Amino acid sequence: MEVITNNNIRCTVALAALYDVYDPELGLNVVDLGLIYQIDFDDAGKKIEASMTLTTQFCPMGENLTTQVEQALKNIFSDYHVHVHLTFNPAWHADRISAEGQAFLNR
Repeated sequence: MEVITNNNIRCTVALAALYDVYDPELGLNVVDLGLIYQIDFDDAGKKIEASMTLTTQFCPMGENLTTQVEQALKNIFSDYHVHVHLTFNPAWHADRISAEGQAFLNR
């Protein structure tokens, strides 16, 4: 699982915060599920742009998950405006699940 970013250090901090955001149906966090595609930081404009996906376009918890991702990023970067963009291109697939996530799901 690889997250695209323009700032590796801040992305590491952001991902650490996102380990606390769980998909309630699977019980696994959004990072280990591979739902986070990109996190970019605009320090001059104090903005964070994040792109994520869901396991399916019809996920009933989609709005809740994107809101939780946004809030987790705002909590850790409180002076930044955060925008979370939901995308299905590329579509999520189980190969994005981390080794830790695979073990949790007994895959």
